[in-house]
Amino acid sequence: MISGTAVYVLWLREMKRFLRAKSRVVGALAMPLFFLAFLGMGFNRMAVPGMGGGVRYIQFLVPGILGMSLLFSSTMAGLSVLWDREFGFLKEIMVAPVSRVSIVVGRIAGGTTTALIQSVLILGISFGLGFKIINPIKFLLGLLFMFMIAVTFIGFGLIFASKMRVMQGFAIVMNFVIFPLFFLSGALYPLENLPRAVRILGYADPLTYGIDGLRGTLAGVSSFPIALDLGLMAGFSIVMIVLGAYFFEKSESV
Repeated sequence: MISGTAVYVLWLREMKRFLRAKSRVVGALAMPLFFLAFLGMGFNRMAVPGMGGGVRYIQFLVPGILGMSLLFSSTMAGLSVLWDREFGFLKEIMVAPVSRVSIVVGRIAGGTTTALIQSVLILGISFGLGFKIINPIKFLLGLLFMFMIAVTFIGFGLIFASKMRVMQGFAIVMNFVIFPLFFLSGALYPLENLPRAVRILGYADPLTYGIDGLRGTLAGVSSFPIALDLGLMAGFSIVMIVLGAYFFEKSESV
């Protein structure tokens, strides 16, 4: 049974940690903004191969950078499990009279909220670089895609963190996982331009459909029907929540 109080306390803890660590906010925004500034302005006058004429690169790039920000911040939210284990906080909440599912939901809620805040900030800055939302009504659907991307990869991070014991090892493994997921998602270029074998790997990447859904809702261009992106991301979110909760429940607190 899920305890609303436990979920709220863990969510509030994440929010306080996020708001107090100004350097964390700046660091999370720095890399996406570098990508936007240098790639967006450098290639802005070029047509996007495979996406039809009239699509400016900044329109294509911004949803990809939003996906990148959500991928990195959400997956790294799993790092807090290792941090809490090292300093004893995880043991304290594990022995509390609440279910481990409540702990997982609280962590997902906190990580999702902070990831969404970062993404909305990046989206706001992108307007100054020339990005435009084609259909404001679909913006809410875009927020739903952001939410599902965050949930998917927080669950993904929890799976890894539940199986590891040292933060250094987590960071190494994540670098071998996050970057391939990012580059195979079509965030920077259309997947249609890649070799067939690489495209197949890209189609197995959950981030591919999250970013494509963001492009369809925010920029008006997509490789797949938005309904397909929505259905697949909903499925990935549910699967990752279930797996994250399962592995976290099986993990040891010390």
